[in-house]
Amino acid sequence: MSLPFPSLSLPRPLAPSRLIRALDPRVPIGVKRRLVEPLLNRTFAEPLAEGEFDGLEGRRITLRVEDLGVVLTLGLEAGHLVLCREAGEATIRGGWREFLCLATRREDPDALFFQRRLLIEGDTELGLTVKNLLDGREEGLAQGRLGAWLLRLERLARRDH
Repeated sequence: MSLPFPSLSLPRPLAPSRLIRALDPRVPIGVKRRLVEPLLNRTFAEPLAEGEFDGLEGRRITLRVEDLGVVLTLGLEAGHLVLCREAGEATIRGGWREFLCLATRREDPDALFFQRRLLIEGDTELGLTVKNLLDGREEGLAQGRLGAWLLRLERLARRDH
């Protein structure tokens, strides 16, 4: 049986990592703030309330997820984590899988740095402070909404390869 329409060849959808790389630079910081800041502040509500992040007040750290082209600079203002336009005094950079391993504690955070899969540049003391704050969370970040989002990203990564 012949169909009345010629067969259509649909383009393959972009891999999630390519889609993020294409979209992220185009997303205004105001939109990123509305998405990222509430998520971070809920995730870190307890350590923020306990003053564990106070050493970051007035400081900035950049997280550079190189393979996705995502760059987020975080600061602390009035006890809340905020996204900043200015460059960070320190940068933690690496691939998104390495950041995922750091966030979910699937691998030892120190090993990620010793193996140079994640790198700290600039103010090393500030970078180590942030790394230790993340490392100090026994359950990692794979809790609540952020955890669900991270697990979805992990599933998408498997599809990428």
